Amino acid sequence: MSEASIPRKRGPGRPRRLPVEEQRGLVLAAARQVFAARGVQGATIEGIARQAGLTRQAVYELFGDKHELFTHTVADTEELAYRTIAERGSGDPELDLKSWARKNYATMFAFVAEHPDALPVLQEAERTGDPAATRLRSRLAEVYTAASGERWAAFGIEPGRADTALVAMYFAMTEVLVTLSWPGEPPDPDALIDLLTEFTIGGVLRLYSHAPDVLDRLR
Repeated sequence: MSEASIPRKRGPGRPRRLPVEEQRGLVLAAARQVFAARGVQGATIEGIARQAGLTRQAVYELFGDKHELFTHTVADTEELAYRTIAERGSGDPELDLKSWARKNYATMFAFVAEHPDALPVLQEAERTGDPAATRLRSRLAEVYTAASGERWAAFGIEPGRADTALVAMYFAMTEVLVTLSWPGEPPDPDALIDLLTEFTIGGVLRLYSHAPDVLDRLR
């Protein structure tokens, strides 16, 4: 269930009038906010229930204890990120390599702007032993590798397995930039997107021109 389809919260005392799936959607959306802000240690079922507009008992009945709810929240957040980023980033066969890469970086920035709690939840999962962010990058790399390989072919480049590593690196760099705390006013996101595009595409082209053995060793 997307956040757009989640109804407005209702106060405690009337949760049983809501369908179970609707309650689950409310709890997961609230849990993502609370876990992102407070982490697993600082979050409480009571705080999540209050954020969701449900009773604490309703949350326990739906998800069990806090750690079980965190597991469900991480899985839900990972799927939300995967669906959104993969759907927006795939396709567009008419775009050349640089335009396609820039669109994908913009997609990541847009996702974070629309779902500011998603990356903090995935990063919290990593800290607690669930490699959710790593898993997401690997899944997205599978989607993007084929499309990027076709575009590299226009330059006479066959990346092989190196492309999977490169795509994973691109996502990691983007995650750092979209969540970076800047002193003073943050730069225009378009400037950061252009920086990523020029750095990554230009960097790979330089590798193939001046140090092809570096990527050959990954094939």
